[in-house]
Amino acid sequence: MVVNKQVIFKDSQELTVEFEKKKYRKIVAKRVFFIAVSIIMLFIVFGVALALGSADLTFFDAYSAVFARFFPTLFHTSSLADTVVWTLRLPRILLTIFAGAVLAMGGCTSQAILRNLIATPYTLGVSAGAGLGAAVGIILGTGFIGGDFMVIGNAFVFSIIPLAVILLLVKQRRASPETMILAGVAMVYIFNACTTILQYFAEANAVSATVFWLVGDLSRAAWSQLPLVLFMLVASFVINIWLAWDINVLKMGDDTAKSLGVDVDRTQRISLIIACLSTAVVVAFTGAIGFVCLVAPHICRAFIGQDQRVLIISSALVGSILLLVADIVARQLLSPIVLPVGAITAFLGGPLLLYMLVKRKSIL
Repeated sequence: MVVNKQVIFKDSQELTVEFEKKKYRKIVAKRVFFIAVSIIMLFIVFGVALALGSADLTFFDAYSAVFARFFPTLFHTSSLADTVVWTLRLPRILLTIFAGAVLAMGGCTSQAILRNLIATPYTLGVSAGAGLGAAVGIILGTGFIGGDFMVIGNAFVFSIIPLAVILLLVKQRRASPETMILAGVAMVYIFNACTTILQYFAEANAVSATVFWLVGDLSRAAWSQLPLVLFMLVASFVINIWLAWDINVLKMGDDTAKSLGVDVDRTQRISLIIACLSTAVVVAFTGAIGFVCLVAPHICRAFIGQDQRVLIISSALVGSILLLVADIVARQLLSPIVLPVGAITAFLGGPLLLYMLVKRKSIL
């Protein structure tokens, strides 16, 4: 009788292990499928974005113009398609892809580190700081860097101020995630108030330029901007993947993370620095394009779960797709008028935030 009980117990354990293996394989398959579909969608949307515009190009004409530069014997293109794609459209589209990925990863990391569904670098004041810096450059005509990069330089420097304040709070006051978010919200109000005062005394043209920058726009994209944004994208991705396991443990609480050997303070500092710094670089070039950093991680989390290692990759892909789609809508909705892309992304983020408010008892 004892033997039978042991056999039954052993069989039960084997069934449980087999069930868990099947469950894990399904989860992995689902994640791989989601990432594969995202890559295919990015490839398609990229081609559509290249083709659409005043010049009459097809999807295949656009891709032929791209590949003809690298494989001239295999692909042939017209001079019109080559000029339109490489001079007019490709810099904007590549900046859109890079910016969407950086913003999405910044939001994904911030939400995990601060354990808050609406925590993003924008919530921490990065975009508001950049807006004030841009307003100083546009309205007052003064900045840390002269010439054509004055507004960009101002936006970047001012966007770093909220990060410095939050890191100081963490070091001096051992600030909790809630305190950091509230500090970010306070700085958003302060920066926005300063920007409003500057606009109040500015000329009409300067106010119009400032408002257009604050909404977020990709029309200023240039080849010279891409290396820095690409560098921040690669650096952000590598560091986030490196810290992914620690961030996964941090989601269970600081005490649990410390008991498992995670350096909580170091992980928080590095993650917040890379999230805010990479976002600051993007915002300096594109303006305050909001909600991508909020929307993309939530979409991915709904399909693939909480694993930060996979979430970072999928968020970068979905962020690029979302911003590309928003840019296509901004260019085509009232063509030939090009709408600011930040206004389109707000239509994506607003409904999601309302859904979170309705479905959850608390989002803090």
